[in-house]
Amino acid sequence: MHARFSPSASKRHLTCTPSLLLEEQFPDSVSTYAEEGTAGHALAEHLIKKYMKIRTKRPTSDFYTDELVEAVEDYVSYVVEQLEKVKTDYPMYIAAVEQKVDISGYVAGCFGTADMVIASPDKLHIIDLKLGKGVPVYAENNTQLMIYALGVLKTVEPIFDIETAELTIHQPRLQNVNTWELSIPDLKVWGEEVLKHRGAMALAGGGEFVAGEHCRFCKAKNQCRARADEMLKLARLEFKAAPLLTDAEIAEVLSKADELAKWASDIYTYAQEKAVSDGKVWTGYKLVRGKTNRKYTDEADVIEAAKANGYKDIFKTSLIGITEMEKLMGKKKFNDILGSLVYKPEGKLTLVPETDKREAVYISTLSEDFKEENL
Repeated sequence: MHARFSPSASKRHLTCTPSLLLEEQFPDSVSTYAEEGTAGHALAEHLIKKYMKIRTKRPTSDFYTDELVEAVEDYVSYVVEQLEKVKTDYPMYIAAVEQKVDISGYVAGCFGTADMVIASPDKLHIIDLKLGKGVPVYAENNTQLMIYALGVLKTVEPIFDIETAELTIHQPRLQNVNTWELSIPDLKVWGEEVLKHRGAMALAGGGEFVAGEHCRFCKAKNQCRARADEMLKLARLEFKAAPLLTDAEIAEVLSKADELAKWASDIYTYAQEKAVSDGKVWTGYKLVRGKTNRKYTDEADVIEAAKANGYKDIFKTSLIGITEMEKLMGKKKFNDILGSLVYKPEGKLTLVPETDKREAVYISTLSEDFKEENL
């Protein structure tokens, strides 16, 4: 069961308030990514409860690959580190894993589950596990975590005089761990002036449609006219003042190009799914079979037949990857044995918006280099 106004979708519904009612026209669906995330969170809960000496049973799932388990263990190690720290600093604290949170005091019927809550006499720490591999998620102004903090405060404020909320996103598969702090007064002001007001608008279907990055997970994204209008504005750009685009115009296109590409991809995926599942015929398009590569029907039979005919050199060997090697040896032995033989190459230079959290790289021109060399 999910709340109509869910903390996990709050960024979208607070930004584009009428989208909540629009999405309710579409059926719920569960992706394999969501199922894997659920399995990962269940394992994290078990491991943290085990550390906290709470009775628990290890969950089972077909999603538990070595890679997923390692990602979960990385998150659990961080949580344990935070718990050990609070134990050292405070004689009394509260810790809760997969804590149910009621936020109905701000938005009617709103509730959710915080992955990890640690409350000490002066600080509330909310830690959220993200198992996605695609887009980095950040704690700063993260409405989901801010909502959890408001809900938890109602429970812990009678016990502690908390001054600060510390919000952390832990995204192990992207090596992304980031924390943002804000004062409790500022958090409450946001709750009263933004969450309560816009949350009520969302439940009533009020406000204006607003297209943007938040459209990514909206159930109406493929057919939303507001999103289409926003993207088509860019697609229909006409610059009559000069035959070449100015730098400012190119920058404007860059600011929207990524969203335009995602929108076009979403529309294509939607149209293809309708054609395959419902037999929908789109004017000017047809379904065809894609190219495939040949495969062996049975590798054991292939090996036997090849060897029987005198072919022996039919195998290839390769070194196992760094992650698998580290898991085989353990982190300490891996660093001792292979630490000096491992390096991390620089990533490919990529142009991204200024809002991206990664550090900027500044490239000098050849002429500047030449000048410096000849000074």
